[in-house]
Amino acid sequence: MSKVKLVLVEPEIPSNTGNIIRLCANTGTDLYLIGPLGFHLNNKKMKRAGLDYLEYCNIRFYKSWESFWSCEMPDNSDCYALTTKSVNSIYRLGNNGNGWLFLGPETRGLSGFQKIRFKSQNLLRIPMLEDSRSLNLSNSAAIALYEFLRVSGFNNGNSKLLV
Repeated sequence: MSKVKLVLVEPEIPSNTGNIIRLCANTGTDLYLIGPLGFHLNNKKMKRAGLDYLEYCNIRFYKSWESFWSCEMPDNSDCYALTTKSVNSIYRLGNNGNGWLFLGPETRGLSGFQKIRFKSQNLLRIPMLEDSRSLNLSNSAAIALYEFLRVSGFNNGNSKLLV
């Protein structure tokens, strides 16, 4: 059975990554970190935000965008990215809740070069006011991940979440 996988590209703020580790541990979601990271993995703020969930989260680390793609080789049609620049609402997700969900760095999002990897219909946004810049990374990850899980009937691989 397929499942959603969460990918953070060059995360900059350790507490956001710690919150996302906790999110992934509680949903059975694999987390992929693509460097360079804006902090060390043993950062106190990340550990504090993630509490003791680090041991319950399956995390893979890649030093670069290129090394991730050459090792994981995900199918392009199963890759989705959050961006404030998209016209496609995440609430019109046209898949079964499976695939790879990418989020870019907190201060700039995914670059144009990185967005080329995604089909235009797989670039997704979270609804917000027109003049708003963006939401917090860990909040966005939670909103998007739970929408993917909702669409899948809260099945995530071999795990069924309590609803």
